[in-house]
Amino acid sequence: MPQFATPETVVPFRWTGKTLEVLDQRLLPGEERWNICDGADAVYEAIASMQVRGAPAIGIAAAYGVVLAAREAVGKADWKEIITTAMRHLRESRPTAVNLFWALDRMSAALGPELRAEAALEALEEEAQQIHSEDHDACVRMGALGCDLIAEQGAGPFSVLTHCNTGALATGGHGTALGVIRTLSERRQLREVFVDETRPWLQGSRLTAWELAREGIPHRLNADSAAATLLASGEVSWVVVGADRIAANGDVANKIGTLPLAVLARHYGVGFMVVAPSSTVDMQTASGADIAIEEREAAELCYAGERRVAPEDTRVFNPVFDVTPANLIDAIVTDRGVIRSPSRETMKAFRGDA
Repeated sequence: MPQFATPETVVPFRWTGKTLEVLDQRLLPGEERWNICDGADAVYEAIASMQVRGAPAIGIAAAYGVVLAAREAVGKADWKEIITTAMRHLRESRPTAVNLFWALDRMSAALGPELRAEAALEALEEEAQQIHSEDHDACVRMGALGCDLIAEQGAGPFSVLTHCNTGALATGGHGTALGVIRTLSERRQLREVFVDETRPWLQGSRLTAWELAREGIPHRLNADSAAATLLASGEVSWVVVGADRIAANGDVANKIGTLPLAVLARHYGVGFMVVAPSSTVDMQTASGADIAIEEREAAELCYAGERRVAPEDTRVFNPVFDVTPANLIDAIVTDRGVIRSPSRETMKAFRGDA
């Protein structure tokens, strides 16, 4: 069974064959708690409550959720309806990350019309593990391609800035944007990583810094609002981020706070790189304006832990993602290759539609 990890065994979940064990990322770095998901509903809750987060990891977890539904369905007359109902429910867990829908579409195709319940379970488990394995391999390829792109500026070493968490915790292993940074470190071309704290869930300070510390990769944590000062200093060569959905014209939806980084990078002449598997490219979505942006509850901004920090009845605007226009992006790095100066035309050529 695939249990891919970095050398320090950082993984977001473990598949046992009967359950999906999920590392509750809401509690890191203070506590490493593994929650047991024994059914599709439990996987839905793990995704919706952000125990699992990061577009690739969400897709993989949902695939295993389908397998758990299939295990429950064996021996029941309505077994196929149980599985398809679970798929529909899992599709509603998070609205923005396209990998979720891509993975569930693959699971639906693997179900097949001719299979019996036991054969369907076997086919679905094989497909989920294949999705997991492919994601890990894709991250390793993207790490090399992104590192090669940065190295075009010289031998380094380079300092980079990253946002949110795009490492092994957000993927099937190694990471997307953080995978590039890991590869830079392995090649001894990395001077230092600057880590945005990433409000309001603090994925940078809680998760990215935790991963980097476990692997001994040099890093410094900064407040999101310090990014402008940092990029103005000339110390950073590239901003390297992930993506939750890439539209047909090259617009990118990613964690809230990505758009201002792209604006700042363009102003100060710093490279801006998006790293995401090809499954994140959604050619059915014409532009960023067509991407549904999830908004979460007010409590995430009104509380710091258990302590309220905003007055009662404060109205809140809490989008989880923003959209970075393609014309602010220097390159999109995927497992299938690098898209330089993304646009509708370069995206079509990448997909083989030109």
